[in-house]
Amino acid sequence: MTPINAQISRSSGNLIADRRFAWGEAAARDGDHIAAVDLFLQTLELAPEWAPGWLALGEARQRSGDAAGAREAFACADMLDPAGELGVGLRLAALGAGDCPASAPAAYVRDLFDQYAARFDAHLVGALAYRGPDILRAAVERACALISRTPRFGAMLDLGCGTGLAARAFAPLVGAIAGVDLSPAMIAEAGKTDLYALLAAGDLVAFLDACPAGGADLAVAADVFVYIGDLAPGLAACFRALSPGGLLAFTTQATRDGDWRVGGDLRYVHSQAYIRRAAEAVGFQTVLLETASTRRDAGVEVPGLVAVLARP
Repeated sequence: MTPINAQISRSSGNLIADRRFAWGEAAARDGDHIAAVDLFLQTLELAPEWAPGWLALGEARQRSGDAAGAREAFACADMLDPAGELGVGLRLAALGAGDCPASAPAAYVRDLFDQYAARFDAHLVGALAYRGPDILRAAVERACALISRTPRFGAMLDLGCGTGLAARAFAPLVGAIAGVDLSPAMIAEAGKTDLYALLAAGDLVAFLDACPAGGADLAVAADVFVYIGDLAPGLAACFRALSPGGLLAFTTQATRDGDWRVGGDLRYVHSQAYIRRAAEAVGFQTVLLETASTRRDAGVEVPGLVAVLARP
């Protein structure tokens, strides 16, 4: 089941409804999605304006093969969650219903990673075989060779820094590292590494806009753009924050269709053609852009891309 945002009540306010909901969650965990649908419907009869109940019903209907019913339930959840804290708009977009949001709602991402922070490293590196930071470092070193630049950097911006995995990978190549993440819990974990000169909890673009223009030599975004569809604002903010000759390195998930969209795992996918156009539009030169998988899902490599862009 999807974690319920802390800002959305974890209780329906009705004890009987909460019990039905708990039974529905248990049925879903056991793989009995038909039973889960029935129990979530019982929940909503008692608490019809509780957004998490509609979200759970949509998930159960989707897993039982009822796509139309899932869209209907998700639409109800979305209407009851105008701030997007449950991320239901992403589910609707993945099902081809409604407008595709330009990025995942900040409250949704923040709460997701606040809940994930304590077990982030063990789950990501262990269960998902995550290797994004190592892929990025290797890509940056290759890009530097292509442009005849020494892979040493005075100041690095770690965008969506999480617990500090990218800082650990790049620390031998850089002087000072500043990190930003939407999740305060992730920032707290990153602080324990003692690798950062500065850490901030907040929006990526707002953080970059507050940085001194041209003050960084390298910006790294390890699996951050999977939560952003329209890359133009972020790329423009990175361009401003980087010095001439500065590099931006990032990973994302890949598609060959169109520019960008929400994938079935509720993360954004981007095409190589789109990344090249978006980079060129803000003034970047694409030094390196190639396929790379940063993690596995259910034992299968997730198609991805790694890019290194240079500010002329």
